[in-house]
Amino acid sequence: MRQILNFFCSSAFLKKGVSVAVLGISCSSVFALPSDRNQPISLVADRATYNEKTGVTTYTGNVVIEQGTMKLQADSIVGQLNSQRQLQTVNATGRPAKFQQQISAQKGIARGEAQKIVYNAETGIITLTGNAYLNQDGASVRGNTLRYSMNKGDIEAQGSGSNRVQLVIPPSASKSFPGARD
Repeated sequence: MRQILNFFCSSAFLKKGVSVAVLGISCSSVFALPSDRNQPISLVADRATYNEKTGVTTYTGNVVIEQGTMKLQADSIVGQLNSQRQLQTVNATGRPAKFQQQISAQKGIARGEAQKIVYNAETGIITLTGNAYLNQDGASVRGNTLRYSMNKGDIEAQGSGSNRVQLVIPPSASKSFPGARD
């Protein structure tokens, strides 16, 4: 279990993948790959609104935000700015809301999904709720709720009722094990 948690944390799995949500609302991301940051941001939705008084930006209707290898798809994305007009929270909801990003040239595409993805910029906590799932290079974690701390680099997975936390850790390709005759 620790191996898969270290895998997700050391590769900044969630930090990289969900940063696309931050990009779509704040148009900058500290956590994106350099090659992704140099790409244009594409945001398509059926409707987009911004309320200057409340600092709320809302995108609804098959929302897709892309920048380089980063992609976020949701039915709705709501961004909240604080009183200093800095990003406070991002809420993506869908059936499910999905994100992906190529973390590095050596790793495959990191993918995640949940009914709701919430990023709190003030605490650095990303919460995936409702059949939450994360996968990269064959390693995966599934639970009702997954919480990732960008500040501490740890992840917490919680099940719900009979739906327990499930971890899948692929075998190490570089490790060889002795045979019966070795």
